[in-house]
Amino acid sequence: MDQQPPPPPRPSEAMEAQAPWRVLEFYSGIGGMGNIQTLTASDLDKYKAHAWLLSPPCQPYTRQGLQKHSADARAFSFIKILNLMQNMNFPPQMLFVENVVGFEVSDTHDQLIEVLSSLNFNTQEFILSPLQFGVPYSRPRYFCLAKHESMCFHNPSVNNKLLRTPTCLTLNSSTTQNSYEQNEDVLEVVCKPIRDFLEIHIMDTVDQDCSATTSDFEKAGGCTPSETGSHDYIVPLSLIERWGNAMDIVYPESKRCCCFTKSYYRYVKGTGSLLATSKDHKPVPKENLEFSSLNELGLRFFSPREVANLHSFPSSFCFPDHISLRQQYAMLGNSLSVAVVAPLLHYLFAEI
Repeated sequence: MDQQPPPPPRPSEAMEAQAPWRVLEFYSGIGGMGNIQTLTASDLDKYKAHAWLLSPPCQPYTRQGLQKHSADARAFSFIKILNLMQNMNFPPQMLFVENVVGFEVSDTHDQLIEVLSSLNFNTQEFILSPLQFGVPYSRPRYFCLAKHESMCFHNPSVNNKLLRTPTCLTLNSSTTQNSYEQNEDVLEVVCKPIRDFLEIHIMDTVDQDCSATTSDFEKAGGCTPSETGSHDYIVPLSLIERWGNAMDIVYPESKRCCCFTKSYYRYVKGTGSLLATSKDHKPVPKENLEFSSLNELGLRFFSPREVANLHSFPSSFCFPDHISLRQQYAMLGNSLSVAVVAPLLHYLFAEI
């Protein structure tokens, strides 16, 4: 149990064609949970992975769910992995775990920390949002970075702490204190406007024609990328009439939008922000808007490309043409913010 895989190469060694890092990612495909349940410790030992990346199902911990935590069947696969770790001959030396806010107060979290502690890992936990990295997107998520005690974090003074700012991720800084709490009002000041993340050709087209029917909307959900037009993103009048008071409306100059979930475009309540495209209306508080005003805002859904932009995906990213519009939104809603995850991984893998 105390054996470790060969140490990972230092960056300088890697450039000399030494053995590459071995990284094992869980939950990266459909059916993963069922496959995990059949794994054994010897199965995982075969990979001799230096690092594991895990993003287990979030439903047991969401505010909208039943919050059954480890009693939820969707948590069983992650608990199975934790149990297997304790019986491995070559356990990983580093872990990266992501989940929704709420995981940190669950009994599953307690099990994670207990197992890592028993295996002599140091942890550094974070709750971070893209807003803290200049992206106008509120998507706070929980992250756990863990390293075996034979390796060191760049800032060990925050070992075994939960941080709510990315201050210590700056590798060339001696600042390690979680010295301030960043609220969203303050963060919005330093964020880029939503306009910088939009597809301009959709903005221009939607403003010219703001009419759409529920039938058009339902039909568009099954369209593939090549079949989708700008008019498919217009919010139908019937949805505005029914859900107008519950909609989160943002403008191109706004510096914050709500988290997009996998149900975006299927539902409008609590699934993500809608964009006001009319050039004749200036931003006003939602509580001051009447239905007639809502109907004149030229409301539309963010396109999948725009949602990907807010997740900081590269411009080269695109979906295969057979993926429908609703499927694109569902996959984006289950994805990660590159702006947040990239510096976390860089920090985790950094050598001192």
